[in-house]
Amino acid sequence: MNTQSKTGGVAAQRLAQARALMSREGIDAWLVPSADPHLSEYLPGYWQGRQWLSGFHGSVGTLIITADFAGVWADSRYWEQASKELAGSGIELVKLLSGQPGPLEWLAEQARADSVVAVDGAVLAVASSRTLAGKLYERGARLRTDFDPLTELWGDRPALPAQAIYEHLAPHATQSRAEKLARLRGVLAERGADWHFIATLDDIAWLFNLRGEDVSYNPVFISFALIGPDTVSLFVASEKVNPALRKALQSQGITLREYTSIGAALRDVPRDARLLVDPARVTCGLLDYLDSEVTLVEGLNPTTLFKAQKSAADAQHIRQVMEQDGAALCEFFAWLDTALGTEIVSELTIDEKLSAARARRPGYISQSFATIAGFNGNGAMPHYRATETEHAQIEGDGLLLIDSGGQYLGGTTDITRMVPIGSPTAEQKRDCTRVLKGVIALSRASFPRGIPSPLLDGIARAPIWAEGVNYGHGTGHGVGYFLNVHEGPQVIAYQAPVTPQTAMQAGMITSIEPGTYRPGKWGVRIENLVLNQEAGKTEFGEFLKFETLTLCPIDTGCLEVSLLTKEERKWLNDYHAHVKQRLSPLLEGAALAWLETQTAAV
Repeated sequence: MNTQSKTGGVAAQRLAQARALMSREGIDAWLVPSADPHLSEYLPGYWQGRQWLSGFHGSVGTLIITADFAGVWADSRYWEQASKELAGSGIELVKLLSGQPGPLEWLAEQARADSVVAVDGAVLAVASSRTLAGKLYERGARLRTDFDPLTELWGDRPALPAQAIYEHLAPHATQSRAEKLARLRGVLAERGADWHFIATLDDIAWLFNLRGEDVSYNPVFISFALIGPDTVSLFVASEKVNPALRKALQSQGITLREYTSIGAALRDVPRDARLLVDPARVTCGLLDYLDSEVTLVEGLNPTTLFKAQKSAADAQHIRQVMEQDGAALCEFFAWLDTALGTEIVSELTIDEKLSAARARRPGYISQSFATIAGFNGNGAMPHYRATETEHAQIEGDGLLLIDSGGQYLGGTTDITRMVPIGSPTAEQKRDCTRVLKGVIALSRASFPRGIPSPLLDGIARAPIWAEGVNYGHGTGHGVGYFLNVHEGPQVIAYQAPVTPQTAMQAGMITSIEPGTYRPGKWGVRIENLVLNQEAGKTEFGEFLKFETLTLCPIDTGCLEVSLLTKEERKWLNDYHAHVKQRLSPLLEGAALAWLETQTAAV
């Protein structure tokens, strides 16, 4: 029996156990989101119930189980992976497609009078619970949010993470905790709130200038924060805070309370309180602790917008990090050039060597996400990850896609580059060139301050759409400051809702990463990070433009340069001249020689 069929068999057994428990409890449908009480992207093992039940390891997906159906809803990034991992499990892959029902819509459509849909409310956003409960009510069904059968089914469930937390110190922390808290209280007053509850880990880490290791790739820690009129409480397991840090926090008026005491603290919020919460960033199970007379003031967490708009001091640290990261990439690519054809190189080797090159750079802490090194067909899976049991060797002809990033004390990086292996075909070169045209088009754009970020997506896609090609993922995501590599509120994706909080403002850092994917053949993605900069004011208003932060050559061996316009070639040559000027002082030997070759004008 192969590994996949074994995995499918285990999932099938767990599915049968889940259905037996559902029958006992009178549950008609069980919703299992990829979520924790903090609505994180990357989940500690304790909350990876969807993965444990289904065997699908993608970071995003929603499982629904009924008496006669089980399915995982996943977007196009995960279709190939999910098809493989769900094989033999009795669980179907349901492809998320524009215009087709998502998991919540599907549940509502399937619901019958008196049926019960259950979910663990501790991991379902308030906004989602309201939407689902309303749709079910219309059909005479109801939503039950006190159902967590994983506590019974998952016998070897991992413990909660217990890594120590530490301070993010000056000069990299460019504002003090006191300054950030004062700024937060100012916004609370403007919104007519006297209390504020935060459950999202990146907001908490930013606000308190603290970092941790509880979540893979994101330097955050499991916690809650509750700010009152004259109190600030941080809920975190006591063993994770050393005496010196505890003393420092307490001296600044921050009360440390046990992570597990958050329910009691929310019950104690005064009945006449006006509590600011973000319904998209807090779970219904947590708010159920509140007295019913507490007034909810709903809106975006103020810290979300604060940390999205990097200060000038933050931006300078990030530029320095980009130089170090770019130098590490040059060292890696110089090694790869010499290694190919002379030693065995696999997708796993790529990850190992690239991580080692970054680790030699000052201020490096960790990867910012799992490296994606996909050769030919593997590159067609946008979130592919090589494993010991399944990976490709880099040999022959084709395209190697490398998407990687690092966490540094002074910033977070995320970059994708294409590497020509042997002799890429004319079609592969056209795909790479078309994607680069999309990168250039958006990188050169000016746009009104405050424009909803999803509306910018068409600029990058226009050169790709022009040839009847498209890609399923978004074009850009926000990036944190030594925080999560995927952060909002801005997102460049036409599929995303256009809301006031997605407005583009100066200081935001966003990725530009269009792509093209040909399943089973190859995938193309080129990615830079850009910073929103002031572009001046006219009679029509204020405008912004992008400063490209990422510093690494774009391999012209992947390109059909004749397909680039004069303006596009100028952009590429100017970018390469800038990269050479910034990185040369940090390099020597083979890495410097590689940089000089790769930045030659076309």
